[in-house]
Amino acid sequence: MDVAVALMTMRLSDEEIPLVRRSAEIGDAMVQAMVDTAGPGVSEAEIYAAGMAEGFRRGTLPAAMHLWSGRDPVASGIPAWCYRAQAPRELADGDVIYAEVFSQFGGRHTQHQVTIAIGDVHEDFWRAGDVAQQSYHAGLATLRPGRTFGDVVEAMHAPLDAHDGQTYLIAAHSINALLAAGKGRGDISLLPGAEAYPPVHAHPTFMAGLVLEPGMCFVLEPQYAFGGHLAHVGGTVIVTEDEPIALSPLTRQVLRARR
Repeated sequence: MDVAVALMTMRLSDEEIPLVRRSAEIGDAMVQAMVDTAGPGVSEAEIYAAGMAEGFRRGTLPAAMHLWSGRDPVASGIPAWCYRAQAPRELADGDVIYAEVFSQFGGRHTQHQVTIAIGDVHEDFWRAGDVAQQSYHAGLATLRPGRTFGDVVEAMHAPLDAHDGQTYLIAAHSINALLAAGKGRGDISLLPGAEAYPPVHAHPTFMAGLVLEPGMCFVLEPQYAFGGHLAHVGGTVIVTEDEPIALSPLTRQVLRARR
């Protein structure tokens, strides 16, 4: 029953799509505030506060974002200092920040994948970012009415599979409602520094046969790593009768801190 209801609501109306656009504008402003705040000597808490405050300032209540930082962090989720008795990490030159920023407006949601480079980062981050961008654009080019969600996932994995690095998360999923999810082929425990993670087995795309219709929303969120140097990019897109609406242009590439 839940799946049936979700399928009924996935094709957003002309009145709902402006709400998604507004959510994306708020999310982009949150990301920009993080980019403007980031720099050596700044704590993760200040970055987090800058992003969340921008969402509050623009009249919404964002969900808690995921955020990690380091020279080669391989992790995802809310920062450890949110649930452990420890100080927020202080950023240094050569670090990157990974974040998933969640925005909503009028009950319609967007997601923004963030990688911010602090100063002089390892060149593999830029290489990984290029591969992730190729995957994003391959998915966007396939996001047309009549194609299937599985077609989009396979298109996005083609450039990922063509290189000798690794992935560890899905490359796409639906949003408004969160129902379809891309395949997993990576095992995070194989990445340097992540040996403590339990093995994660490959899994097929969920709802690969979902036929795309105008008004459906998806998050294209490819990530790629060379060694421990991982880049995560992407954001929310909307299927239309013709070209898809690609929201969140800010997060389609690895970003540089302003400081």
